[in-house]
Amino acid sequence: MTPAAPSSASPDIGFAESSLGQNLLRVLAEGSASNRTIADYLLRNQMRVTALGIEELAEACEVSTATISRFARDLGFKNYAAMRGAVAETLQSVLQPVEKLRSTIARKAAAGSPASTPALESLHYAEAAITSTSRALDGAQLDRIGAVFTKARTVYVMGFGLSSFLAGALAMHLQPFCRQVVEVAASGGTEVAASHLANIGSRDVLVVISLPRYTLAVVPLTRFARDSGATVVSITDSPASPLAELGHHVLYAHSAHPVLPSSSSAALALIEALAVSLMTSNKANVAKAARHTEAIAAYLYGDHHPKRSRA
Repeated sequence: MTPAAPSSASPDIGFAESSLGQNLLRVLAEGSASNRTIADYLLRNQMRVTALGIEELAEACEVSTATISRFARDLGFKNYAAMRGAVAETLQSVLQPVEKLRSTIARKAAAGSPASTPALESLHYAEAAITSTSRALDGAQLDRIGAVFTKARTVYVMGFGLSSFLAGALAMHLQPFCRQVVEVAASGGTEVAASHLANIGSRDVLVVISLPRYTLAVVPLTRFARDSGATVVSITDSPASPLAELGHHVLYAHSAHPVLPSSSSAALALIEALAVSLMTSNKANVAKAARHTEAIAAYLYGDHHPKRSRA
């Protein structure tokens, strides 16, 4: 099986875009329950799989070794060892450009600072994540999503947990340029979100944001919106994410982090890029931006405020 061509996307996305990854995604969508579990594990833990024996993988997926062997044969491999070798070969191809990028950033950081700390390394890792996300991004796709926002009756924005502040940031950016924006879970949890989505329909858009660790409620609520005819825009981390198959438009933000459960840096940068694309999409939005700035100018601290007298 041919490995993936080097890609500037994150390893998870690059692996999923390979021929092996595409086969695993098909199993994830159409396979039996046990096969979906194995495919999901392979898509999310490629590096770990290269070091696991068949018994260890079977234990991790809570299936039998016979099921693992049958899974490998169904994918066209002679046995599990051959499948594991294909995972390693594909992963090596995918990691080359990402590791090169990280190494370059690490060298620059070392040259500019005599000592590195975990905090500084986290900042450099965020820089690499944003760069990787940017290089894999299609600007035309952002423009298409912006057009969808412009035409929508209501744009609903949903995020739970760590993704809730991302949803809030997106909602604030969209507010001046869309007819109506509703932050679905801003004032509560699942029950409030479900209530906000009760009347969503074919003229509406749902932007759903979810990074690892995924919130359980986000999948059925997103599926409800899609089944109701709404256009779904998913912002997530990987083609293996449960939101990837539910989105009419899917944007990927690299979120892996060596310490945190996930990093939001690239997702926030992606949200800002999406807002900029919308703001500059037509002259009407440029005028709206000017009016918005003028309307809030009186409430911003600046040179127009009288200087405080000194005591």
